[in-house]
Amino acid sequence: MKKYENFVDTTTPPKDPGCYLFKNKDGKIIYIGKAKSLKKRIKSYFKTTYKDQKTRVLASKIQSVDFFVTKNEVEALILENNLIRKHKPKFNIDLKESKRYAYLVLTDENFPKLLTVRNKKLKGKYFGPFTSGEYREILRKLLTNNFGIRTCNKMPKRACLRFHIKLCDAPCEGKISKRTYQKNAKKVKRFLDGKTTKLIEQLETEMNTFSKKLLFETAKTRRDQIDALKYLNIKQNMEREKKHDENVINYILSEGKVYTIVFNLKKGVLTTKNEFSFEGGVNFFEEFLKAYYSENPVPKEIIIPKKLNDLSIKKYLEKIRGKKVSLSVPRSGAKKELLELVKRNIEVGFLKQNTMVSSLKTELNLNSTPKIIETFDVSHTGGTNVVGAMVRFTDAKPDKSNYRKFKMKSFQSNDDFLGIYEIVKRRYTRLKESKDDFPDLIVIDGGIGQLNAALKALNELSLKLPIIGLAKQFEEVYLPNKSKPLRLKKDSLALKLLILGRDEAHRFAVKYHRLLRSKGMKGE
Repeated sequence: MKKYENFVDTTTPPKDPGCYLFKNKDGKIIYIGKAKSLKKRIKSYFKTTYKDQKTRVLASKIQSVDFFVTKNEVEALILENNLIRKHKPKFNIDLKESKRYAYLVLTDENFPKLLTVRNKKLKGKYFGPFTSGEYREILRKLLTNNFGIRTCNKMPKRACLRFHIKLCDAPCEGKISKRTYQKNAKKVKRFLDGKTTKLIEQLETEMNTFSKKLLFETAKTRRDQIDALKYLNIKQNMEREKKHDENVINYILSEGKVYTIVFNLKKGVLTTKNEFSFEGGVNFFEEFLKAYYSENPVPKEIIIPKKLNDLSIKKYLEKIRGKKVSLSVPRSGAKKELLELVKRNIEVGFLKQNTMVSSLKTELNLNSTPKIIETFDVSHTGGTNVVGAMVRFTDAKPDKSNYRKFKMKSFQSNDDFLGIYEIVKRRYTRLKESKDDFPDLIVIDGGIGQLNAALKALNELSLKLPIIGLAKQFEEVYLPNKSKPLRLKKDSLALKLLILGRDEAHRFAVKYHRLLRSKGMKGE
């Protein structure tokens, strides 16, 4: 069995950093990970033969993937930690709850220390809590090492190794005065208080001053401190400490359709996202808010991209919640960045799929946009246990409730042409009788022979529907009444969408074939 057999790559992950969520056939999250490049990391699961049994089993169970785009790796790391604790996926390591919500404290002493604590028993200035233990430790170590903060519980009489490797200024031996040491500690405090820009400017001024005085060693220390602070100065949209829940909602209007994502934040921690698409209209955003919150909890604060025309919406939400609701329209700052992050998730999710469909219309010169695509395939073993499958993609996403499988009634042989003819005729006979929507495009797995067999079935039903064949060997597209196949560029989004559907139809057919073979054709 191929490692990627069950996987449905419906979203074409971007190169952005972020978190990916692998799901099994039941839609349950089985693994959550983070990546510097979502595209590279997700692809690696299906191109690599893993030595460890756990990862091999994981890869075999992946049915689909969802993802969150973040601005950087640190945000991805924080979000990964939050999502794992919320969903507790089977294939992730189960970390103890005690690793969550630890603080950093700058102790109230003559020579302060920077410590990690999980309660507030010590005297000092507390920062946090930090939901990511890894980031918290990076922060503590970089600040401690670059500003010469001691790590000893009790100051010894002699300088330890940390002084000799230039990680501590050895206040124990009087190598640094109390006044100077506390100035360094104050710089650490200023950074943790979020006053980063002014602190970096101060250090740059000091570095230039020391350099002019030819005190190059001290100037180098300042430079290293600046580099450390710039590294740590990554705004963390996923980790804002809040005492209340928030929703962040943004949308993009494209070709008359609205694409919307709602980020749900619990006490400042991003936990889930909900995606929607619908036809635009007058006051569509207000209508969406009313519909969404009629079925979902109303948080204390909702961050939105624009002021509402209908001021009664706020009163409506407050009535549902039973308390005050804040509708924030930020101009700048962390909330504005969250809105932009939601928009970016829309771009790499919805709009990529929208572009794939539009590209397919252009490449195949279709009269209308192929929003609904149905793809057919036949599977058998040497002409026995012959089955067929049809998968439907709607707006470039699998519409699994409209998948169909067929056990051949008219024959049992290795004639793929007869197989395609039968399942196409059975499918569209039923659609004619039920008066359901016909697809905007039919795709047949195969070349000119399979395509002609499908056309025969449609002609007998007096149906004229857009139809093509996709031959696997060279990924050639066969069109009715055309002697030569069409070759799309390998990086064409249109071709990628066709291959997604073809591979999914093949997977679905093979799965049904194996099921019936294992039951000796006593199945459905």
